[in-house]
Amino acid sequence: MTRVYSIICATLAFMAVALPAQAQEAAASLDERVNAAFAGATGWFVNFIFMSIPGTNFPWIVMWLVIGATIFTIYFSVVQFRFFGHAISLVKGDYSDPEDAGEVSHFQALTTALSGTVGLGNIAGVAVAVGIGGPGATFWMILAGLLGMASKFTECTLGVKYRNENPDGSVSGGPMYYISKGFDELGLPGGKILAVLFSIFCILGAFGGGNMFQANQAHAQITQITGDFPGWITGVIFAGVVFAVIVGGIKSIARVTEKIVPFMGILYVGAALVVLIVNYNLIGWAFGQIFAGAFTGLGVAGGLVGALIQGFKRAAFSNEAGVGSAAIAHSAVKTSEPITEGFVSLLEPLIDTVVICTMTALVIVISQQLIIDPATGNYVLNEAGTAIATVGDTSGVALTSAAFGSAIGWFPYVLALAVILFAFSTMISWSYYGLKAWTFLFGEGKTTELVFKVIFCIFIVIGAAASLGPVIDFSDAAIFAMAVVNIFCLYFLMKVVKAELASYSARLKSGEIKKFTH
Repeated sequence: MTRVYSIICATLAFMAVALPAQAQEAAASLDERVNAAFAGATGWFVNFIFMSIPGTNFPWIVMWLVIGATIFTIYFSVVQFRFFGHAISLVKGDYSDPEDAGEVSHFQALTTALSGTVGLGNIAGVAVAVGIGGPGATFWMILAGLLGMASKFTECTLGVKYRNENPDGSVSGGPMYYISKGFDELGLPGGKILAVLFSIFCILGAFGGGNMFQANQAHAQITQITGDFPGWITGVIFAGVVFAVIVGGIKSIARVTEKIVPFMGILYVGAALVVLIVNYNLIGWAFGQIFAGAFTGLGVAGGLVGALIQGFKRAAFSNEAGVGSAAIAHSAVKTSEPITEGFVSLLEPLIDTVVICTMTALVIVISQQLIIDPATGNYVLNEAGTAIATVGDTSGVALTSAAFGSAIGWFPYVLALAVILFAFSTMISWSYYGLKAWTFLFGEGKTTELVFKVIFCIFIVIGAAASLGPVIDFSDAAIFAMAVVNIFCLYFLMKVVKAELASYSARLKSGEIKKFTH
């Protein structure tokens, strides 16, 4: 494996030297041809997945995710609140038996899954949501995040219950396994076909949204600080670092994520807290804007409904509750009780959406980057009437950067570091998701795994060097197509989770399940 790793690193280094600068212009025209061809072939699929419900601008896929989260919340009697304290105990390792099958600890599984969801959406996506839906979008974003905790609980419990434990001690799990094995167990038809369909969508999502988009945005953020330079240089560097991590499998990925996720979370939230402290006198006003905007709209585009749509959309796109991706990471946990990983996983939407996304929204609101009409107290719309006018006419990452920079001038550099870390952590987690879908389709084995990992790293270079908008749009659509298959199947399998929950709750209450002393 060391020899193979050296060969691949040498290949990546050769690419860095051999790619001529004059090829950039030719690559640009190639981008245009690929974009045109791909948009023509896949545009219908992208349009279908993100299509709005007739008479509204509310994407049906967001409604699908929110309805699913609401059903799971009711069906499991608000499990996200009843077992929140127990989830914290599990993450701390209070109930961890070192002899249990699996590859990573509860904490490592949580950080691996979080590294796949905490990313650019928490920075740029929230800015877009607040810019269009106003501060009130934050309230609905938090509500959707709290509901999404039940979706994560459901899918991650099943991920552990139906995982494959291989002779070498490694494990493979996720929706493709619980769909195929769970449907067979319940005597339901179509499980194998649905599992294959999910796997295909997962691989497409891993190459695009979980890879190329991340590399592209990381390069864009770096060039804002260093000045323009060829994207393939960023791509080759990222590819080499990512390969060095993912070549060691989930244990190697988990060792990195258990360090980088807490670091980048503390870095980002800490920076946000500094902005809030500098503007401490406006904190009460900012929360007032959030609650008032949630129920009145405060003059934003679409009013109250616009705020609700943007908040729900950002939460659904950020924490991926119901998509099924996190269940793949959580399946590798060391446990003999599937339900315990369900409890741990429900913390993800809380951290991703309720904490990190809310911090971004608060910083944008409290820094007063959104322009308010002093006469009416309502927000002023831009010339097109589609979003709130901002200081400097910024949006997305630029709006978030300006909000942070309003407190301390060098904060945009901290934000740039956060973007790069978020992109890197997302790539290594999605490489694992794509790998498990790949091996489900093509079989387990070192060669099969290595082929996927090399292809994944090549796509990093392509993503950083090219602007393949329609390709990434198609990949994003594939990620949410995963949710269509996953939530449909969860409705049939959620009774299995309820039986697991009842059994575990009874044994926990009776004292049969005890804490371990380490």
